[in-house]
Amino acid sequence: MKKNYIAIAGNIGVGKSTLVEGLCKNLSWEPYYEPVTENPYLKDFYKDMKTWAFNSQLYFLTNRLRSHLDLLNYPDSVIQDRTIYEDAEIFAKNLYVQGNMSERDYNSYQDIYHLLTDLLAPPDLIIYLKASVSTLQNRITLRGRDFESTIAPKYLQDLNVLYDDFIENFSLCPVLTIPADNIDFVKHPDQMLMITEALKKKLSGKETLQFPPK
Repeated sequence: MKKNYIAIAGNIGVGKSTLVEGLCKNLSWEPYYEPVTENPYLKDFYKDMKTWAFNSQLYFLTNRLRSHLDLLNYPDSVIQDRTIYEDAEIFAKNLYVQGNMSERDYNSYQDIYHLLTDLLAPPDLIIYLKASVSTLQNRITLRGRDFESTIAPKYLQDLNVLYDDFIENFSLCPVLTIPADNIDFVKHPDQMLMITEALKKKLSGKETLQFPPK
């Protein structure tokens, strides 16, 4: 069978890791979660974002590039939690929009990003999990991570806007959009099966799954 490389994109708390786990279980594919690495610029970044935003984001981009290359060379089908594209199109862009990255640094970062992604083969499919801010807040609260407890609703909304714009203009590979407000993979395993079947049938073209309201 053809090897497949699928990536899951979506905002903080939307359920990417849960989806990766469920799809891999159903398909007998390998999951790939972001490696835990200590960004050496992070402490400086939080003290002075404007000075250290470029360095910090470049470090994250380098690690994401390494992961992407590893997955392209991986012998079996794999599903990745978060993509290299989100580093630049969402998080670095948000820092720039907020005034925490200078235009000069942002343009240099984007030049590096586009050079790298022009050389990279894209995934076979990106699955975009899309949810409202209220849903994201509820799920962030439920998973109870202390460092996420202070995330402001406006920050999540700003990221949502960037995510929607990114997906609307993304053309490197097919995209399957899943509205995530009215789904619960844990309580309703049939929903995971629906997504699994859609993934198998729709590895080409953009598709939006419609779930009935609860």
